[in-house]
Amino acid sequence: MSLFDAISVAATSLDAQSTRLNTISSNLANANAVSSSAEETYRAQYPVFETMLNELRTGSGMDAVAGVRVSGITQSDLPAVREYVPTHPMADDEGFIYRPAINSVEEMANMMEASRSYQDSIEAMNTAKQLILRTLTLGR
Repeated sequence: MSLFDAISVAATSLDAQSTRLNTISSNLANANAVSSSAEETYRAQYPVFETMLNELRTGSGMDAVAGVRVSGITQSDLPAVREYVPTHPMADDEGFIYRPAINSVEEMANMMEASRSYQDSIEAMNTAKQLILRTLTLGR
């Protein structure tokens, strides 16, 4: 594995964590959304990660390039939270409103984890870049 491959792997991680941060942001933005039916209620979204391993045949043997990608985005299957608020303008005929089953504290913890993973990938890229630059200066 070359140093350029290390940068490529870190770049796939940046892309995946960016998608994760976007879905978490969407979940937090809709955590207090109200709807008049359980079917219309926002469902939390979560990215599904998948490892990649591409084997490339070169003249000197086999090199493997790895990474991660988002294979899809799933929605939570938790039921909507039903609240009795008969005076709310979006209440149904029985006086209930529906909110998404999103735990804001859990989403914030996920956001911090994704942010740190993103920062780690940037650090890995910077380290590989520094090693490449040092390698170039060996012949001087």
